Amino acid sequence: MSDDLFELGERIAELAARINIATFDMLTLVADFDRREGWADIFTSCAEWLAWRTGRTLAAARENVRVAHALADLPRTADAMKSGQLSYTKVRTMTRVATPETEATLLKYAHSTSAARLEQLARGWKTLSRDGELTAEEARHRSRTFSVAIDADGMYVVRGRLEPEVGAMLMRAIEAASDALYRGEDGEGRPRNRQRRAEAAGLVAERALAVGFGGGGRGGAGEGDDVRDGGGGAVGSGSRAERYQVVVHTEAATLEERGETGRSELDGVRVCAETSRRMACDAARVAMCHRDGEVVSVGRRTRTIPPHVRRALEERDRGCRYPGCASRFTEAHHVKHWADGGETSLANTILLCRRHHRLVHEGKTRMALDRDGKAAFFSRAGQVIGSAPPLPEPLRKLPTPPTPPPDRLSNGAPRFVDAEVPLSLELEALEAVA
Repeated sequence: MSDDLFELGERIAELAARINIATFDMLTLVADFDRREGWADIFTSCAEWLAWRTGRTLAAARENVRVAHALADLPRTADAMKSGQLSYTKVRTMTRVATPETEATLLKYAHSTSAARLEQLARGWKTLSRDGELTAEEARHRSRTFSVAIDADGMYVVRGRLEPEVGAMLMRAIEAASDALYRGEDGEGRPRNRQRRAEAAGLVAERALAVGFGGGGRGGAGEGDDVRDGGGGAVGSGSRAERYQVVVHTEAATLEERGETGRSELDGVRVCAETSRRMACDAARVAMCHRDGEVVSVGRRTRTIPPHVRRALEERDRGCRYPGCASRFTEAHHVKHWADGGETSLANTILLCRRHHRLVHEGKTRMALDRDGKAAFFSRAGQVIGSAPPLPEPLRKLPTPPTPPPDRLSNGAPRFVDAEVPLSLELEALEAVA
C-alpha cells in the first residue's frame, strides 16, 4: 500500500472517531431534551420529535433515546464513546445487556472484537429470569408471521418473523443450498450474497417438493418425475399433489424461437417468452385447445424428458455441463428446443443447473454440440468459455505500511480479528453475563 493510500485510510479512521464523539454529544443533548420534555408541546414522545427533527425513522429515533438514557448508568462506556474509542453500534449493543457490575468486563471485550461478534454474543446473553424468559418466548411465538406478495414488477416479496429454531433451520438450509450451487466457483463469478440466497431459496423449495411431505400422498410419483412439478405426486400432504405444481400457461408460438410471443404466464404473473421456453425444456406438458375463450379439449399430460432419457443424461453428464460448474441440481436443456422441432433424445439434450440454463436461454451464453456430442460454450463476443480461468500472476508483496503518528485519534477499531480474540477474554465476557 502506498503512503498516500495509507494516509487516506487514516483520515477515514480519524473521521470515524470524530463521528463517534459527535454522536455521543448528540445523545447527551437528547437525554437532557427528553428529561426536560422539550417535545411535549406538539409530539407525544421524544422519539417522535427526534425522528421529525433529524430525518430518522421512528425505530432509529427510539433506539437513540433509549441509548441516551442508558449511558447514564454506564459511565465507562460513555467515556469510551466520548473519546471516540467506541462506535454507536457497539454502544447500542452494550446498553442492551451491560450492568454497572459487568460493564468493565464487557467493555474490555467490546474493545477487542468486532461489532458483529459483540452483537452475536449479546443475542445469547440472559437478560430475564426463567419465568420472564418463558413469558417473552410465548409472546415471541404469538408474533410469528410469514407472508408472500407479488409486487408491480411481478417479483415475489417475502416478509416474516420466524421463531429462532425455525429461522435457524431455514438459514442452514439456505446456506447448504447456496454451497451446493456455488461450490468451486471463483469470487468474481459469484453473484452477491443476497442474490445467492435467493437462488438457494428456489433450490430448497424444489428439493422439498421432490422429497415430499408424508411419504408419497395419493397418486404416487412416477419414476423419473422431475422436481419442477412437485414430483408429480411426491407431496403427501393429505390433498392432491397437483395442487402443488408450478404451472406456466403459454402458447405454442411463444415457445417457438422465432414465433410472435403470446401468452406466457406463471401464477398470474407475466414472464418473458424465454422463461417459458426454459421451463418447457424439462417439464410435463398438457395441451389445451381454446375456441372463443373457452377450453374445448384437454390432452393427456406428457413428460418432456422420458425417464429413460433422464437416466442416460445423469449417467453421461454427471451434473451441469457448464465449464467449471458440475452442480448436481440440474435441468435437462434441449439444444434445439422441442417447440422448434428438436428431438427429445440423448443427442439433443444436456444437463444444466438452473442458473446456467437461464444464461443460455437469455443469450448471455451461447452453446452448441460438436459431432462427438461434446458441449461448447461461448461468450456473447464469441470467445470460448474454458473449463477453468487462467491462473493469476504472482501477487506482488505489499510494503509494510508506515507507523501512524502517536497523536492519532482511536476510532474504536477492534484490537483483534474475531478469529484471534483470546479465549480467556471471551470466557470472561460470557461469565460476566451468565
